[in-house]
Amino acid sequence: MHDSKVRSRLKAQLTKFCSELSSGLSKPLGKFVAQMLYGIQSSQDVKLSNIGRALGEAIPLIRTEKRLSRNLKHGELEAELTTKLVEMASARIHEDTVLALDLSDIRKEYAQKMEHLATVWDGSTGQTHPGYWLLDVTGAEVNGSEIVPVCQKLFSAEAKEFRSENAEILAMVDQANRRLAGRGIWTMDRGCDRKKLLEPLLDKHLRFVIRSTGERAVRDRRGRTRSVAEVALGCRLRHQARVVRIDKGQEKSYALRYGAAPIRLLGRDEQLWLVVIAGFGEQPILLVTNLKLRARDSESVWWAARIYGTRWKIEETFRFVKQSYNLEDIRVMKYRRLKNLVVLVTAAASLAATYLGQQMKLRIPAEKLLVISPRFFGIPPFRSYALADGMRRLLSGSAFQPPQESSPDPQLELALIGPRGGFWGKVLEALRLTCLGKIFF
Repeated sequence: MHDSKVRSRLKAQLTKFCSELSSGLSKPLGKFVAQMLYGIQSSQDVKLSNIGRALGEAIPLIRTEKRLSRNLKHGELEAELTTKLVEMASARIHEDTVLALDLSDIRKEYAQKMEHLATVWDGSTGQTHPGYWLLDVTGAEVNGSEIVPVCQKLFSAEAKEFRSENAEILAMVDQANRRLAGRGIWTMDRGCDRKKLLEPLLDKHLRFVIRSTGERAVRDRRGRTRSVAEVALGCRLRHQARVVRIDKGQEKSYALRYGAAPIRLLGRDEQLWLVVIAGFGEQPILLVTNLKLRARDSESVWWAARIYGTRWKIEETFRFVKQSYNLEDIRVMKYRRLKNLVVLVTAAASLAATYLGQQMKLRIPAEKLLVISPRFFGIPPFRSYALADGMRRLLSGSAFQPPQESSPDPQLELALIGPRGGFWGKVLEALRLTCLGKIFF
């Protein structure tokens, strides 16, 4: 099939996705959402000038930019699109799906006039920078390959409606959980083992695996008040595992020892578990969970470790969104427009990561992705990069124009996965060969 026909079918799928996404919006706002997603995918950028160029309208570019900017200020856009994104993702979230909640940032080093610009902490450099916080929820299966962007939110500590970081995190958990009805296992990184987060999660009867800093005060099995780090020192690491990590094409073997000890939060009766994993570095990994474990059962303890490890492969999604759509080059000045634009980028990532994979049958069988099962947290190259880049190459150079009709999927599937499947067939074949030859950790 020629690229022009694949492009037409791709536009049809994008239109279908946008129609489902904007079903609760007015018709003009729904058209705006479709144009923004087309422009973001076609330009792989968040600057309104580049999005406007990608639309290819027969009017001056400045008029297109002004119209996009005007529609981007709608107050209902963020709430409506976020609710719909969670609803669309919920069909892929099962009982034991890992829900990784991540707090990252957008750095705006040289910005001065952006509304509610705040100071953010960059954990990788240990420095503070001007910017905004990003709160993200993404789902993935422990034994699967599909990554499901659920929702994402930009917020600033300088905004009038801001209460606290804990309140923002819990609000996102509540928003997602309303649609998920308790499905999924929440996992968070160090710093989220706060009592103000753990207690609400327990009150809502949500399951979680959270990495601990070791400083949290808890009660051990004998009722003594000790820090998590102190309990970890006395935890018997009765189980062993050998795993392989592949870094820059080189395999490195790790001999791990792990175990679990019961703990309780101060003032709470629920039994929690501290899972201790030693062998990855100088300091052991400490995980606090309310999953039902048995300290003498290596499989149940290892299950908690694998859940947290799944978070590591989800982190590639966070990088994908920032890098593939140039998110840190966001330049709109007003806070409401910033928040709405981030939600639209999340929708674009959802289209690339899940929707097209389902509709166009581009998913690669799990047995080819997980080449060697003992490889701890091993994942294949993140294919959404290729999907996003492929969509940019197909859509760039063509003006935004809804297709005249939606072609049936079966012919599209055959065209895409067949040996002469045009551009997407080549992408799939390249992905297949790459996945057979590599695993990233």
